[in-house]
Amino acid sequence: MPKLSAILTLTTSLILGVAGVWVAYNVDMLPVSASMNAPVYDELYRVLFIIGVILFIGMTALVIYSLIQFRRRPGETGDGIDLEGNISLEIFWTAVPAIVVLFVGLYSYDIYDRMGGMQPLMHDHNGQMDNQAERVWGGIGSGPIESSSDKNSSSLPIELTAMQFAFIFHYPKGDIITGELHVPVGREVSLRMESKDVIHAFWVPQFRLKQDVIPGQPTILNFTPTKAGNFPIVCAELCGPYHGGMRSNVIVDEQEDFDNWLAENSKESIVSS
Repeated sequence: MPKLSAILTLTTSLILGVAGVWVAYNVDMLPVSASMNAPVYDELYRVLFIIGVILFIGMTALVIYSLIQFRRRPGETGDGIDLEGNISLEIFWTAVPAIVVLFVGLYSYDIYDRMGGMQPLMHDHNGQMDNQAERVWGGIGSGPIESSSDKNSSSLPIELTAMQFAFIFHYPKGDIITGELHVPVGREVSLRMESKDVIHAFWVPQFRLKQDVIPGQPTILNFTPTKAGNFPIVCAELCGPYHGGMRSNVIVDEQEDFDNWLAENSKESIVSS
C-alpha cells in the first residue's frame, strides 16, 4: 500500500508538471509582444513559471502524501517513532533548492545581459565613451539585441522629460514637443530620459521594458518596436498624489506614417503653414 501511494503521488506530480509546462508555452498570460525585448523576457517568464509549478505541485503532493501515510490510526496512542535526523534527506532538501537558485540566478543573468543590462553604463547620447561628457547611464535595452532590421540604420533619438505628473517627449529632428511617444515599427529608438523632480519610471508592458527615470541622472533606453499599434505608457514608481494618472501612449506607426507625422508636426512645417 505505501508503494502504491508513492507511485500514485509521483505519477500525479509528473502529469501536473507536464501540464504546467504545456500551460506555460500554450496559454498566453502576458500582454501582446510588441518589441525586440519581449521574446527574451517571455522566455525567462516561462522558465520561472515551469519551475514554480513543479515546486508547488511537488511540495503539495508531498504534504498530502505525508498527511495520508503518516496519519494517526484508530487505536494508536503513542507519539510515533522517535527520529533524530536523516542525513540523506537533509542533503537532498539542501542541494535541490541550492541547484534551483543557482540555475535561476545564472539564467536570469544571461537574460539580463541579452537585454543589454550589462553594457557599459556611462556614455554620451551617441554611445561614445567620454570622460568629459555628461554622465549618462544605460538601462535595460541600452545594449544591442539582435535585430532582423538593418543594423547599419541609425537609431531614432528622442528625449523624455518626466515630471509630476506627465511625460514630455522632444524630437530633436523637427524640434517637436509632444505628450505622446510616436515611433516607427522596426527601427531602433534611443530614448534619453531625465526627471525634473522625483523618481519616475517609464513602463510599457507590451515592450517588456521598465526603466527608472531619476532626477539629475540622464538614462538611455534603447528599444525596437516590432508591432504597430497604440500601447500605454505607465509611471511605475510612486511619485505623488496623482501618480495613478501619470500615463501616456506610445503610438507605433509604419515608417511611412511616422515620416508623415514627423513632417506635419515639425517646427519648420508649422512655421511655413
